[in-house]
Amino acid sequence: MTEPLSNSERRGRRRTAARVPVQLKPKDREAASAETRDLSENGIFVYADSALSEGSELEMVLVLPPEITGGKRGWACCQASVVRLEPADQSGRFGIAAAIHRFDMLPEISG
Repeated sequence: MTEPLSNSERRGRRRTAARVPVQLKPKDREAASAETRDLSENGIFVYADSALSEGSELEMVLVLPPEITGGKRGWACCQASVVRLEPADQSGRFGIAAAIHRFDMLPEISG
């Protein structure tokens, strides 16, 4: 009989603690603002004002910190699915863990 893997054993990459704003766009719902708690190349945990259903597909746009990009901040657009939800905390924000399926760096727009 095999034992279930712990969260840290299931992760393919080390998570980096980072608090950055992120725009969440679930399918068939309005975009919402959220904030990351930690992220890696294949997963992200965010706090959002509204809950999503496990298995929900979503698009996220955020500025990645230098720790993830290898030295330079950069915009990214990610396609992901919700794998775990946490109940609202004292501030009313829900915890959302998502697996990233596609990760695209966006070009910098000069103004």
